[in-house]
Amino acid sequence: MKIYHNQLQRTLSQGFVPVWLVFGDEPWQKNNSLTSIKSHAQQQGFNEVIRFSSDNKFDWQQIIDEYQSLSLFSNQRIIEVEFSTVKIGDSGNKILLALSEIVAQNKSLQDVIFIFHGPKLDGASANRKWFKALTQAGCYLPLYDIETKGLPSWLQNQARIANVNLSAELSSLLIELFEGNLLALEQELQKLSLLFGSKQISLNDAEQLVIKQAKFNPFQIIDALLQGNCKKCLNMLDQLQQEGIAAGQIIWVFHKEFNQLYLMLDKLAQGSQINDIYKEYRIWDKRKPLYQHALTHITLKDIKRARSRLADIDLISKTNSEFNIFILLADLCLTLYHGEITKNFSLNYEYE
Repeated sequence: MKIYHNQLQRTLSQGFVPVWLVFGDEPWQKNNSLTSIKSHAQQQGFNEVIRFSSDNKFDWQQIIDEYQSLSLFSNQRIIEVEFSTVKIGDSGNKILLALSEIVAQNKSLQDVIFIFHGPKLDGASANRKWFKALTQAGCYLPLYDIETKGLPSWLQNQARIANVNLSAELSSLLIELFEGNLLALEQELQKLSLLFGSKQISLNDAEQLVIKQAKFNPFQIIDALLQGNCKKCLNMLDQLQQEGIAAGQIIWVFHKEFNQLYLMLDKLAQGSQINDIYKEYRIWDKRKPLYQHALTHITLKDIKRARSRLADIDLISKTNSEFNIFILLADLCLTLYHGEITKNFSLNYEYE
C-alpha cells in the first residue's frame, strides 16, 4: 500500500501495519512520520526498539535473525532500519525479499513492526522485487517537498495543532522566512505558543522574534526560474550565498537546465508538439505547468543569450576571484526573461 503524509494518521488508526517504508529527503515530514509511527506503536505496547543502520558492509541477515529471535524484554518490538543508501546490493535484495515472505507468513502474530527509512528512492530501487514485496506487506510513505502553494494550508494545520492563532500577515511572513526549512518553522510555532498562548499574534507582536531560516537548494531556484519569479530567485541566491554554498554547484544546475530549455524551445520552433517534447525529456505531470510557463515566456534569443552569459560566468568563476559570482548569477536569472535589457549590462561590473 502506498500513502502520502497527510494520510498517515488515518492509516495508523485503521489497524496494525507490520512494515513501514519511509523514504524521502524532506526533513520535517520524515521526522514527523517516524515519530508518529513509533509513538502510535508504543501506545499499543511496542516498547522495545531495535535499531540498525546499513552501510556497504552491513550484514542484512541480522534483520531476519533479530526478527526470529525471542526478546528478553518485550513480546512486541519495533525493528528500525536506517538506509544510508538505497543501493543495497544483491545480498540486501535477497535478504529483504526473504524477509517479506516471512512477514507475510506470520502476519497474524502482530508482534513485530518494521520501520525502514532512508533517502529518496530512485525509480530502479522502487521497482526492485524486495521493495514491492515489502510495500505489499505493509505501507510505503514517500516524502516529497511541500510546494509553495501548499505551505499556507500546512502552516494553518500546524498552527492549529500547536494552538497558535496567527494573523494573516504573520502567516505570510513566516512562510517567506522559513520556506524550505519546515523543521525550524515548527519550532518557531512552538516558541510562539509558549510566549503568546492562544491569543491572536499580530505581525508587530512577532516580527522581532522570528529569524530568517529559509533553506534552499539550486534545484528550487530552477523551479522559481521556470515560473518566471525572478525576485524569488534573487532571494534564494542571497540565502545560498549566506549559507556558503559553492557557486559552482549552481552554475552546473543552470548549465544543465539551460541546455534542456534551449533544445525544447528549438524543437517547438521547428514545429514539434509540446506533449511530444514533454515525453522526450521525461517531464513529470506535476512539473508540466512550470515548463508550460517557461516555454511560452522565454524566447530562443534570450535562452541563447543566457547560455552565452553563463559560459562567461563559469569562466570568470574559475579565473578571477574579484567578482561576486552570485551577483552575476542574479543577472543570469533576469537575462532569461529580460535579455534585451541585460545585454547592455557588462559582467565585468567593476571596471566597465
